[in-house]
Amino acid sequence: MPLSDSNALLLRAIRDALRRILVHYGFWFNETLHQFGLPEALALEKEVGDRVLDLALLRLSQTLGFEVDNGVPAALGRLAPDRLEALLDTLAKLWLASDGIWFQAVEAKTSIHDAKRVNDTCWTRFSPFEAGRIKALLELPDAAADPAPLATLKTILAHRLYSRINCQEVVEETPHSFIFRMTDCRVQAARRRKGLADYDCRSGGLVEYVSLARAVHPAIVVECLACPSGEPQAAEQKPRQAWYCAWRFSLAESNPKSETL
Repeated sequence: MPLSDSNALLLRAIRDALRRILVHYGFWFNETLHQFGLPEALALEKEVGDRVLDLALLRLSQTLGFEVDNGVPAALGRLAPDRLEALLDTLAKLWLASDGIWFQAVEAKTSIHDAKRVNDTCWTRFSPFEAGRIKALLELPDAAADPAPLATLKTILAHRLYSRINCQEVVEETPHSFIFRMTDCRVQAARRRKGLADYDCRSGGLVEYVSLARAVHPAIVVECLACPSGEPQAAEQKPRQAWYCAWRFSLAESNPKSETL
């Protein structure tokens, strides 16, 4: 059947074209990473991503007849701040949902061990990518020119997609360290509502936070203070703390401890 003979088929083809573009972009990034390493792949993506998004908006605006202002559809710029905040929240939830769907698909296909292995590898790439995007968004300094890397890290933690999904806090700050705690975790809270044991996320958390910290500054040391173990914990045993995981970030010269990947 020719596509032009059916609006329904055309709409499905448009949806599928968007999917192919996203996957093809991911294949290019992954192969660039394989060929040249993560730092070079991230540097190239910084250039390519801006060009692709600008071109996409230009072509779509010409085809669909909407205005573009400062790199986004003008209609978005006319929305109230609370609507834009809600849109960002929705995008963050979509990101987490897609992550969970991939995890469940790999687990169902093979095992939770393989799903965790894929998950942890993804964090070694996504954490530095997200740190770089937040630096570009907020015009934060690169590591070599950063006089206060811990302050930069706190800013990045406050602007990650996770910050729109979970509740987090910074406590026990010193001039050379701070403790970061997750007081509400969407994934773990959902498991508890279903009566499931906490997900053992320590390995993923180490990869996630060590990769993030190194992307901010190589002198930042990460220490896991507490993380869900995956063991069931009945209410009559011992009460859970008021937070899910806790991490200490410090400068290497002030803390000899270091987590390695």
